[in-house]
Amino acid sequence: MNAILAAAEEPFVVLPFPSFWFGVIAIGTFILLGVITWSYRDVANRHEHKVDESKAHH
Repeated sequence: MNAILAAAEEPFVVLPFPSFWFGVIAIGTFILLGVITWSYRDVANRHEHKVDESKAHH
């Protein structure tokens, strides 16, 4: 009977590291993706000659 009770007290899932780090990793990932997205700002205006040619055809 004691073996059954001892087995029931064990956690079902054993995390590889404390749950706090899952949040840190998630926030870090979102910050990294935000920096990547931010780096593409104003890309269309870098090639002004292409924009002018496109406006002339329409």
